[in-house]
Amino acid sequence: MDERQLRVLRELGELGSVTAVAQALLVTPSAISQQLRLLQRSMPVPLTERDGRRLVLTPAGQALAGAAIEVEAALARARRTVDAFVDEPEGSVSVAAFHSAAAAFLPLLLRGLAGPGRPKLTLADEDVAQEDFPRLTRDYDLVLAHRLDHAPPWPHTVAVTALLHEPLDVAMPEDHPLAGKRRLTPHDVADQPWITVHDGFPLMATIEAIAAAANRRLDIRHRINEFTVVAEVVAAGGGLALMPRWTARPHPAVVLRPLSGVHARRHIDALHRPERTARRAVRTVLTQLQRDAATIRSGGRRPQAGAPT
Repeated sequence: MDERQLRVLRELGELGSVTAVAQALLVTPSAISQQLRLLQRSMPVPLTERDGRRLVLTPAGQALAGAAIEVEAALARARRTVDAFVDEPEGSVSVAAFHSAAAAFLPLLLRGLAGPGRPKLTLADEDVAQEDFPRLTRDYDLVLAHRLDHAPPWPHTVAVTALLHEPLDVAMPEDHPLAGKRRLTPHDVADQPWITVHDGFPLMATIEAIAAAANRRLDIRHRINEFTVVAEVVAAGGGLALMPRWTARPHPAVVLRPLSGVHARRHIDALHRPERTARRAVRTVLTQLQRDAATIRSGGRRPQAGAPT
């Protein structure tokens, strides 16, 4: 049995005929008769009987119709509870982000949503390979994920809100010979030692593109995913590295130079399951993330800082 069938039975008991029930529910009499037949199949005793030309409830039918009132009342309470949950401005919202996005976005998010009447944030860092980001939407309301320009798009199983389309620049010590150039090419950097991410992580594809454009294998010395650590190793002379222009924390001894000749940008997107944004609190957080993205983009350091003029 389901709610519609119980509703039909209850209305039949009150209105006294299939025709009257059909008129009240704005359906055809045949549709009412079908619902009654489906309900009867799940019951071991008759629920209706003929009284002349009228179809009336048996004692069992009357008992079930009475119970239907309680069912409808319980469902109404459940709907009100769900509606209150969906429209709750202070509801809990979980957000996961990979490391550099977490460092850039999460402090802004906390400050932007501070105070009463705001969603309660639950934050986490998740540093995973690109293909694993969509699966995180099972565990979190919103997932900040990144992919490169030429990487496959996110699957249709997740909704996507674009936040940043961020350039990837070449990081080097401020006294490096290449720091005198305003812009670099793959041939400029191909003979240098490199610090890269681990295999499977998005930036590795750009490293491979640099090698292909220069037609030589790069000398990869170190594998480090965390950009704050990468910056320290670059500053110490450990090699060149790709660094995001806006979301990586600036290092006083490291300069960035833009790279020509390859696709050197990444998308930072907020991924979520489509049904999550039915909640007001999740929509509020998503809107704040878009505001924060504009702040990060407008306040990010430029790769020409310290470059020759």
